[in-house]
Amino acid sequence: MKIAPHPLLPALLITLLTTASASAQDLTGPQRNAVRSAENYLSFKGFSRDGLIDQLSSSYGDGYERADATIAVDSLSVDWNEQAVRAAELYLQLMGFSCNGLIEQLSSDAGDKFTQSEAAYGAQQAGAC
Repeated sequence: MKIAPHPLLPALLITLLTTASASAQDLTGPQRNAVRSAENYLSFKGFSRDGLIDQLSSSYGDGYERADATIAVDSLSVDWNEQAVRAAELYLQLMGFSCNGLIEQLSSDAGDKFTQSEAAYGAQQAGAC
């Protein structure tokens, strides 16, 4: 199954690159590298703030120090609601979810780690509710 890129991806990348380059002077080398990694992840999948920090700082992910990953993610201008929509749309392309089931998946600590509000927004906008 081929998944088409999200239509907002070009605008998201421009926002991310502009924001990252504007604040890059304030970041350390590892933090700048973590920004690049974060931008890469955000270019192909919807991530929550906490999920992205976990991915960047996990020994199974990129292995950045958690503080560097947090600073890197927080230096970006990301619409976390829109990220929740992207994640919800991907789940719905792969399988069926009830509204509550998708919100739980998106907000669970074992899932995507979106806030309850972001998860509800994503599920509603993706058409699960």
